[in-house]
Amino acid sequence: MLFDLDGVLLDTEPIYTLATQAVLDRYGARFEWSLKRDMLGRSDIEGAELLVARLGLPISAGEYLALYEPELDQLFARVPAMPGAEALVAALAARSVKMAVGTSSRQRLFRLKSRPHDWFSRFAEVVCGDDPEVTAFKPAPDIFLTAAARLGVAPCECVVIEDSPAGVMAARRAGMRVIALPDPALEDGALGDADLIARSHDDVQRALFSALGV
Repeated sequence: MLFDLDGVLLDTEPIYTLATQAVLDRYGARFEWSLKRDMLGRSDIEGAELLVARLGLPISAGEYLALYEPELDQLFARVPAMPGAEALVAALAARSVKMAVGTSSRQRLFRLKSRPHDWFSRFAEVVCGDDPEVTAFKPAPDIFLTAAARLGVAPCECVVIEDSPAGVMAARRAGMRVIALPDPALEDGALGDADLIARSHDDVQRALFSALGV
């Protein structure tokens, strides 16, 4: 089992929005859903490049991130879990299912976000966007393929839980099955390559323990 982090295990998406808007307020710009939708699942630098270009900001992507990251650090100190995420991970661990996190987040931010949640110890592996074996970010399959290799599991035997179009595409390109757990604002058509679109972690658990045979 491979899990994305943001929006799947931890409820970070509102935090990203708050931090982004805090920077954009300096330039009189608004962070609309149409832009956030296109940034979901991408690396920090790719997302920053897209945002700066789309909004025509008078700064570089690197300058944007230098303003953005301190905002994130303050907000991430007490980021909550997604409802049902801890229970799902515990249920899979009870069945001795091998689990890994595959996230575009850098290791520093992963550690900051996950620190309050001791249940992350149940994951055998964590692959972040700045891992030396990851040469391309989602929607490339590198993160998930690296995680599967470290678990010692063939890609075709993996199920990925994702919330973004880029993440679903990455799982598909890796040759894995994928359950989408999208933001309610994201239209189902954006995740059409998923094996299943779930609305909650309870839905995911029912699917894993029945239809997908985990």
